[in-house]
Amino acid sequence: MANQGISKSAHKLVPQDSSSSMVIRDVVPGKIATFSVPFLRFGLIKFGGRGTLVKLKTGNLAVFSPVSLNSEAKAKVQQYAQASPPGNVRYIVAPDIEHHIFLSPWAKEYPDANIIGPEGLPEKREKDPQNAGTKFHHVFTPQNKHDMKISAEFDDEFDYEYMHSHGNKELVFLHKPTRTLIEADLLFNLPPTEQFSKTDDDPNGGILTRIFNGMLNTRGDMKWHKRFLYYGPGVADRKGFAESVRKIQSWGEFDRIIPCHGDVVEQGGSRILAQATAYFKDK
Repeated sequence: MANQGISKSAHKLVPQDSSSSMVIRDVVPGKIATFSVPFLRFGLIKFGGRGTLVKLKTGNLAVFSPVSLNSEAKAKVQQYAQASPPGNVRYIVAPDIEHHIFLSPWAKEYPDANIIGPEGLPEKREKDPQNAGTKFHHVFTPQNKHDMKISAEFDDEFDYEYMHSHGNKELVFLHKPTRTLIEADLLFNLPPTEQFSKTDDDPNGGILTRIFNGMLNTRGDMKWHKRFLYYGPGVADRKGFAESVRKIQSWGEFDRIIPCHGDVVEQGGSRILAQATAYFKDK
């Protein structure tokens, strides 16, 4: 199935036939499912991509970092929506200014959904005729982040922080019932083994891919991951970055991290976050 409703420049980053390469998995059966796909950053580096579907206690659904809306993805959404209690897709989240490629197809398919994203993204999308026209219902800014409310049902199940000091303007969520952190570009867990598992491509193949796989993983002391965050996404405002990290840590312990890039972390999530952001500890 060809990807519809995305810009021409995005076609070199994602496969044209997502049905043959997407891995759909119940991470927490009946509550959280993931849609893992191949993704090439800059068309060269194997990062992988991932969307996440969460069923709220009310039955309504939230989608984070939507990926290609193929027939298999629609079937999974329908399965979750029909399960007791029945619900609908009520929230579609673009978790930063980069993870929005497939926002339009999802918004058109589920017109009752609230579209959520960071400042700057609505304007960025309006500049591209193929992305223009999607209405955002909740837009996070540094000024409103402390007072932002999504809805009673959403806020009952999620803690969230807008990391405006992150280079990509990152939104991070903790699903409280399952203690699952959902994020886009805050932490990576490369190589993207699951995301390339239905392709003939080696997730470790290519010199640039091997370099990033060696840097952006959750193994050992995470030395290069720490340096990447400190001198990369967090460099412009390290104090603000540190404040956001402390806010996330104030939510308590969690094991699972669902990143957009790389494999899902099932153990030691809180420790991994602390390790990766250790350079910001005293900021």
